[in-house]
Amino acid sequence: MENNNEEMMVPDEVISNKIYYIRGQKVMLDEDLAQLYNVTTGNLNKAVARNIKRFPDDFMFRLTDEEFKNLLFQNGIASWGGRRQAPNAFTEDGLAMLSGILSSDRAIQVNIQIMRVFTRLWRMFIDNTELRLEIEKIKAKLDNQDKNMEIVFRYLDELIQTKATSQTRKGIGYKPNEF
Repeated sequence: MENNNEEMMVPDEVISNKIYYIRGQKVMLDEDLAQLYNVTTGNLNKAVARNIKRFPDDFMFRLTDEEFKNLLFQNGIASWGGRRQAPNAFTEDGLAMLSGILSSDRAIQVNIQIMRVFTRLWRMFIDNTELRLEIEKIKAKLDNQDKNMEIVFRYLDELIQTKATSQTRKGIGYKPNEF
């Protein structure tokens, strides 16, 4: 069984390259998923259609013609030639739901890999967010130090200017040498 699992493994980079950011969400397209699951796009979409109640709009949506054109433009030559309609895009929740309706061993193994890649992406995002917050804290401290240094230098300039413009004053009081 282990050899069979190894044959089903898809490199994580292949999965990562098939994740797109559309409508503010990370999604995968039906044709890419069908290729990973080793089924036809038509069969994947038929399985989804038979279980459409499991796929609300936040799990799956059809790309608009404009979104599809933009995607084709961004990716250069498309592998989605000859489609009659724009592809379905599956969110992370939709991908999890797909695992419930696709029961082949390959689909199960690939879905596990996809979930792991999505989890890894979330961790990287969280790590980057924490790093950005730390950098912002450091910037704020540096800005504050810059302001403090500016005040110190302004005060030193004032002292230097005051010393340069001050005249020597005659002392007040008894002076023994004046007699």
